[in-house]
Amino acid sequence: MPQGQPSVVPDDGLTTRQRRNRALVVVHTGIGKGKSTAAFGLALRAWNQGWPIGVFQFVKSAKWKVGEENALRVLGASGEGGSVDWHKMGEGWSWVQRDDQVDNEEKAREGWEQVKRDLAAETYKLYVLDEFAYPMHWGWIDTDEVISVLRDRPGTQHVVITGRNAPEKLVDFADLVTDMSKVKHPMDAGQKGQRGIEW
Repeated sequence: MPQGQPSVVPDDGLTTRQRRNRALVVVHTGIGKGKSTAAFGLALRAWNQGWPIGVFQFVKSAKWKVGEENALRVLGASGEGGSVDWHKMGEGWSWVQRDDQVDNEEKAREGWEQVKRDLAAETYKLYVLDEFAYPMHWGWIDTDEVISVLRDRPGTQHVVITGRNAPEKLVDFADLVTDMSKVKHPMDAGQKGQRGIEW
């Protein structure tokens, strides 16, 4: 295994092992493609470690079937790695505001309440909160509350949040932040999303 060397060793009273095993808040944001894909890649690593995984998809349609969902459900049911639970909230596309957003807002809040209950119960070792940056950006869910809940979560529960426009407060709070920037995309040349690439 590669042995990374940190550039700074904080004077926090923790041993190297304690610091290494500290639970992380990870944010994948930006306008580029790959935020959710990267989070599901982390879920594959967590599954391999035998961790229970909770995926919470915010504001993407419950009817939309993504390839990662099928793959992770099969892996979770295989009995070889960790378990995988998949929760969907919302009926609209995350990048399109619709007139019936009241229902989406309510479902996003219900989803956040479930995440809070699961964090308190230490249900999962890894939480993928897919497209969760949107409800905070739109003001549906209070960013300060999210940070407070994540700061006070018990145990060693890792949380990954994806979505464009992650609030600056969340970015400042998180342990690991990646901003996916777009250099080029087939849609720029009029090509729609395709099977096996977008879903």
